[in-house]
Amino acid sequence: QVQLVESGGGLVQAGGSLTLSCAASGRPFSSYYMCWFRQAPGKEREFVAAISWIGFDTAYADSVKGRFTISRDNAQNTVYLQMNSLKPEDTAVYYCGLDRQKTTMTLGTSNYWGRGTQVTVSS
Repeated sequence: QVQLVESGGGLVQAGGSLTLSCAASGRPFSSYYMCWFRQAPGKEREFVAAISWIGFDTAYADSVKGRFTISRDNAQNTVYLQMNSLKPEDTAVYYCGLDRQKTTMTLGTSNYWGRGTQVTVSS
């Protein structure tokens, strides 16, 4: 089984920063990609960022490029999302996912997801 647990969400003022963590266990023994998606109330789930577990491939949504940074700590089996210059429109539940294919890592078709962590940005 693959288990993903997000943490680090909370309330922050606009312009502030938060760092989310995704602890992974039971990973398949193969190459794969970790991703962050978010979903705001009344909105569709949208891609935020992704990173390969081996190598250094990364991808970002245009809306967060230059503000968010995805990183990993293989020794801790953890993926991070550092969020700077937060805006009220960043308010959402943030989900950590695992995708077996680079070609689909931005599409939200993964079978593996955490329960999410709430990020609220006040104006």
